[in-house]
Amino acid sequence: MDKARADSPLRLAAVDLGSNSFHLLVVEVHDDRFVELEKCSRKVQLAAGLDDDGHLDDKATTRALKCLDTFGNLLAENRVDRLRVVGTNALRTATNSVDFQRRAEHSLGQRIEIISGREEARLIYQGASREWHDNPEHCLVVDIGGGSTELIVGSATRPLALESLDMGCVAYTRRFFPDDRLGEAPMDRAQRSALLELATITTPYRQLGWQRAMGSSGTIKAAAAVIHALHPHIDKGVITRAGLFELRRRLTAFERLDQVSMNGLKSNRARVFPAGIAILCAVFEAFGIERMYHTDGALRDGVLLDLLERDTGRDVRYTTLTDLQKRLRVDTDQATRVTDTCLQLFDRMAESWQLDEDGRELIEQAALLHEIGLGVSHSRFQHHGAYLLANADMPGFSLPDQWALAWLVQAHRRDLPSALPDHRAALEADQLMKMARLLRLAVVFHRRRDGAAATLPAISADGDRLVLDFKRPPDQLLADDLVQEQAWQQRSGLALALRWP
Repeated sequence: MDKARADSPLRLAAVDLGSNSFHLLVVEVHDDRFVELEKCSRKVQLAAGLDDDGHLDDKATTRALKCLDTFGNLLAENRVDRLRVVGTNALRTATNSVDFQRRAEHSLGQRIEIISGREEARLIYQGASREWHDNPEHCLVVDIGGGSTELIVGSATRPLALESLDMGCVAYTRRFFPDDRLGEAPMDRAQRSALLELATITTPYRQLGWQRAMGSSGTIKAAAAVIHALHPHIDKGVITRAGLFELRRRLTAFERLDQVSMNGLKSNRARVFPAGIAILCAVFEAFGIERMYHTDGALRDGVLLDLLERDTGRDVRYTTLTDLQKRLRVDTDQATRVTDTCLQLFDRMAESWQLDEDGRELIEQAALLHEIGLGVSHSRFQHHGAYLLANADMPGFSLPDQWALAWLVQAHRRDLPSALPDHRAALEADQLMKMARLLRLAVVFHRRRDGAAATLPAISADGDRLVLDFKRPPDQLLADDLVQEQAWQQRSGLALALRWP
């Protein structure tokens, strides 16, 4: 933090790299309230740059990087204390997202976290529910983005059902209006496709039920604005079923997307607006919605709330870890012992190995879950644990975080797996390997599982060569275990030196 700002309110920023628009929000925190300092949105239409093979083209990349240069300048001017950057559907699916991520991270000076669809849904609900956080009624929240649509049923601030479906206004424009032709036929095809996507969740969502339907996205905001312009007696921010289907009829009267022009509709949204309305009509039809209200709360607000909770000890990631431990019947006493030792080793090596606070969080989380695979099978349980972590819904975690956790859990015993490419994990591959070696040693020191406090040796490194110096010889079982660990690491070309009298 800037010294000049040491006594100032906490200043947080979120950047949402959406499939249609990029958003920046900077706030100051005053008594858990957000005071907006800077807000900026740009229509980048990243998803429009994806070809049939999922390759992001140069034009879309150029638009995105130009936008991020602007965001970078705004962030520098605002001197934020904490920043989080999240990528959504287009970056989840782009086959060449690695190159884009590296260039984008250079522009922002911050790691980009690609989040799963359900994590995106959770954050959207978290941001939207600030408007009704103390209302226990069930609420349906719909967010139609450029590449995906998120649907959540929740009560107060607690989501009860989360889903992310592969349908968005930019992706559907490309898919159902490829020649820019409008009219009833392409609108009908888009709407029927959306109904098929919704079919898997329609019954369980209706069984949960809700008292209010809320919409959080540019499509829904624009639909409400156009309906109000057509019918001023309808309140701003409200979408009625009759108003929506009248809007749909008016859109089908246009022959081409480039002809779409309506009061209340911004010109930079007009081309993708019909596809968004087709999706919204399907949502109204599938769930029998009569009225929907627009809310300004969105993904970026949820990201800021997550950042704030991490600073105030309410980190949802550790709730997720605890839930996983309970579900998979992890021996929490053993997990805690290994974690404590692992963090001691990490702290001793942090300076010489240049390990940072993000790495400390990651190795702590991996240690807490290193035996999660035992809930599936004792045989090759490290592989089962890695699979679970790579594929589970983990609220609070980005996909790179999950991949890194999965790799560390797989690496905690027996043969070390090949290091992940650096784009698939939250940290560089060499950092992950160093952390894996420390986790493995912590596991060795607690192999007996008897709760006895292990006397840790001095630990140091000469480059990648790790050295353990014991003041007195370890007991025979530990010594044998360490020699075996030395052999495992040597098989991966890593040197582990053991010294005792």
